[in-house]
Amino acid sequence: MIEAMSGTEIDKVLNEANDSLAKSKHLRKSDQYLLGFFKKLQSLENSKKGKIRIGYYGDSMTDGDLIVQDLRALFQDAFGGEGIGFLPITSESAKSRGSVFHSYSNTWKTQSYVNVKRPKRPFGVSGQVFFTQGDGTWVQYKSSKQPHISTLYTPVLYYGSSRNKEAKVEITYNDTVKVVRNLNTDKLLNTLSLTDGMNTKNVRISFIKADSIPIYGISSTERQGVYVDNFSSRGNSGLPISLFNVDLMNRFDEALGGYDLIVLHFGANVLNYGTLDYSWYQKGMTKVVNQIRACFPNTSILIISTADKSSKVNMEMRTDKAVVPLANAQHKYAESTHSGFINLYELMGGEGSMKEWVEASPSLASKDYTHFNARGAKKVAHLLYKKLMEEYQQFKKSHTPSNNHTKNESIREKKDTLHQT
Repeated sequence: MIEAMSGTEIDKVLNEANDSLAKSKHLRKSDQYLLGFFKKLQSLENSKKGKIRIGYYGDSMTDGDLIVQDLRALFQDAFGGEGIGFLPITSESAKSRGSVFHSYSNTWKTQSYVNVKRPKRPFGVSGQVFFTQGDGTWVQYKSSKQPHISTLYTPVLYYGSSRNKEAKVEITYNDTVKVVRNLNTDKLLNTLSLTDGMNTKNVRISFIKADSIPIYGISSTERQGVYVDNFSSRGNSGLPISLFNVDLMNRFDEALGGYDLIVLHFGANVLNYGTLDYSWYQKGMTKVVNQIRACFPNTSILIISTADKSSKVNMEMRTDKAVVPLANAQHKYAESTHSGFINLYELMGGEGSMKEWVEASPSLASKDYTHFNARGAKKVAHLLYKKLMEEYQQFKKSHTPSNNHTKNESIREKKDTLHQT
């Protein structure tokens, strides 16, 4: 199991895990840091047309759509967008998630990249693959009342290839419409519009003779705006992303409209390895970033560091001694891969900040001194969004025609001065 390894062991697993693991490549200028993402954001802001898709990979910090649901709302308030994005078939946090009401039968077989190295079929974009076990296996999604996601917008089912030509689904939506559709399984990744392009408040899918087909999940989006998919997995260090199959991820990238930003928000499950030397993690996550670029060729990548975490030292809660070394390692692999980087530890307030968040009134984090509660998660989302928008405003200032003209004039003036001298 990847999460229980470190050092040379993890390096060996990463090298063996996926024959298609991407090699380091020469980056185009638009791939570096967040330039590509900011260009797309500026185009959307100016034209009010187009779609931006963000994949947010995280651990238990984003369980139940925490942090991500608020970040999604902030983006959609500012840049438009109606829809919750991608939803898996089953979820560890289905009962606690408030952004969608998600239920399913107990007859699903789930394989996750956190604890399975060799799945029956390739993992989907969420890091999971699901299989039905008998006719009548079902999943149901019902929209919440939160802004921008109060409806399931044109939901689409995503599933894999199979020799099975008998599989069907019975779809019920808007509580009254019931239809039966065949599952065409000819392609590596297949899609099925569940409501014939209509919006709905809820949809229930029952599977018939579909046991051999890999099922991945549904997506709910409109045609324009920003969409943020929450791909959280408890216990995830980020390293399992190296297990992604490049060919299948290329199909997902195309089918979902192309990812413009991939966020990697990890750290909580890497802090307790008994070492302050995180060079092994830096090396492993560098390979993960290269893999992501092979899977989603046109994406920008943003690394979010570990948050602060408190441990008891001499009967007092203090910042764990591993926090800063890990954040530094995350910064190093962000720089070496030309990825964007946000230091969440510093945004929180740095040394001792988790203790302050736990003891705040009202509290912003739980008594485990590791995880944020809903209030804290909302604050984190606002901190991340504010930091991103500050960088975006700097990008716009340096990429407006007037500024470019001024810079060119300044360069010519300097050249003239040099010639005169």
